[in-house]
Amino acid sequence: MARQQLVQQRRTFSTPNSILRADLVQDLYLREIRAYKPPPLKPSDSEGHVQRFSAPKAPQSPEEGDIARDLKAYEEQQVEVEGQAAPGESGAAEESWFEDDEDEEEHTAAAH
Repeated sequence: MARQQLVQQRRTFSTPNSILRADLVQDLYLREIRAYKPPPLKPSDSEGHVQRFSAPKAPQSPEEGDIARDLKAYEEQQVEVEGQAAPGESGAAEESWFEDDEDEEEHTAAAH
């Protein structure tokens, strides 16, 4: 008898008919989307939104005579080497770029 009660007490799940049927609003929406045809594009549609292209003017090329003259002036230029005196000038005394510890000690002692 207990077994019969279990069978009778079981729930049965059934899906309602409204879920099985296609949704009317969804069908209308999808039909309208499929039927939509965008308006054709015209060449004048972009006017006012896009600037017209104009190619930049070509750069001016240097003249060949100027290049030859500049090259000749460069070749005739005297080479300057650091540490060597130019002709007609006396050689400058080379400075020591290293700092001595004695100078620093004198400076700190004078500051206190």
